[in-house]
Amino acid sequence: MSTVNVQIELDELLNGSNAHVQLSVPQLVERVLMRGEGTLTSTGAVSVSTGKYTGRSPKDKFIVKEASVADKIDWGSVNRPISEEHFNHLYTKVLEHLKEKEELFVFKGFAGADHSYRLPLQVVNEYAWHNLFAHQLFIRPTQADLANHEAQFTIVSAPTFKADPAIDGTNSETFIIISFEKRIVLIGGTEYAGEMKKSIFSIMNFLLPEQDILSMHCSANVGEEGDVALFFGLSGTGKTTLSADPTRKLIGDDEHGWSENGVFNIEGGCYAKCVSLSREKEPQIFDAITFGAVLENVVVNENTRIADYNDVSLTENTRAAYPIEAIDNIILPSVAGHPNTIIFLTADAFGVLPPISKLSKEQAMYHFLSGYTSKLAGTERGITSPQATFSTCFGSPFLPLHASRYAEMLGEKIDKYNAQVFLVNTGWTGGEYGVGKRMNLAYTRAMVQAALNGELKLTETVKDDIFGLEIPLHVPGVPDEVLTPIKTWADQDAYKEKALELANQFKENFKKFDGIADSIIKYGGPTV
Repeated sequence: MSTVNVQIELDELLNGSNAHVQLSVPQLVERVLMRGEGTLTSTGAVSVSTGKYTGRSPKDKFIVKEASVADKIDWGSVNRPISEEHFNHLYTKVLEHLKEKEELFVFKGFAGADHSYRLPLQVVNEYAWHNLFAHQLFIRPTQADLANHEAQFTIVSAPTFKADPAIDGTNSETFIIISFEKRIVLIGGTEYAGEMKKSIFSIMNFLLPEQDILSMHCSANVGEEGDVALFFGLSGTGKTTLSADPTRKLIGDDEHGWSENGVFNIEGGCYAKCVSLSREKEPQIFDAITFGAVLENVVVNENTRIADYNDVSLTENTRAAYPIEAIDNIILPSVAGHPNTIIFLTADAFGVLPPISKLSKEQAMYHFLSGYTSKLAGTERGITSPQATFSTCFGSPFLPLHASRYAEMLGEKIDKYNAQVFLVNTGWTGGEYGVGKRMNLAYTRAMVQAALNGELKLTETVKDDIFGLEIPLHVPGVPDEVLTPIKTWADQDAYKEKALELANQFKENFKKFDGIADSIIKYGGPTV
């Protein structure tokens, strides 16, 4: 099937009598309620359940092995290949499935807040609430934008269509397939809306580096003086908490590009975790969940329609989707200058990494490629003690290209724009998890503030013997003894043993990066 034929089939679907194009938020909310897809909460948000799948299905994600991209993709467990024949056959079946539906919903919008690099896209949904999700998460067009809108990528989402692995070449009934040549994302067998968001991020992680733009899985904010900060970190490291600063405006909370113009948000909304959410802890998120927001898998009281964010009986991965405009302290459009400060966040449950350390360019590239944090005992079955976990570039499930491409671009931009890079440990101090205690949040905030204000540029440092990190000896508002991990442990021999254990895990993980510049390994990683 040629690209032309794909477009013809798609046009037939989009021009069908059952297709509703660019419905407003109130219209979509009405459809969600009329069709019984969800209910209204006390704040006006739509509450939905995603059924069997309450998170992403990484083993069901594929990229079509096409001639134009076959040599560029980093094939493996993340980027699984599927044949063009399987894709074409499945695509035709999905479109026939959707043509039979009473209603379809189409959203036209963009990814990328910088107009120089934005990607026009469209989303075709079987469910009204999925289209509402797309409306809130992607960048919404103006009327002028719509007049000239030509989608360069189309998401086709059919959650009630289930694949037959024996025939369709999939691993299960579920599939998330990207065709870069035909510019289609085909999703079926899952109701989890996050697949749409992350598919477009994966596409941007392919397209942007081709334009010499670094795509990044991070949050970003900007100060009153125009100084920009990036926050990288895996789940549980405090990325959302620390980037939500009342003295700085949010650029975006999850996905960004860094071009020759500066930083821009890829999205037009937020997809926030809701577990244990409260106004006291995260007022911006709590107050953003109003009319038009989508709550996924949050338990809601049948009578009062009040959401119970502490109830995780459906899943711990409860989510809220809302437009970025629902947050007060933002910058619009979501673009700013070049980063002055880059912060890598880790929650080290071994309790051995410094609460803050300054990174050289090589160390920044090393820790970017490592993407380290810890899994804690009790978070997953079988985990009885803290375990190191690594996610390349803090976003390995969404990187179609080889990780070295992103790391090299980061190194070049650090050099070119003189960005200061820090590793901040929001995890344990005075001992590992179960012995020590979690780092005081007020101290972490003070350290981040000092980094953002430039107060650590000239401060005296000491080099860590095992990890080679430069540890500031003084940070305003933080006791000096907190800054050097070994000084917080009652048993210094136990500290050294645990630090060596983690250092060796870093080295073992880094073996997969064959061909990376020797300088990154020599000067970036643990020195033992």
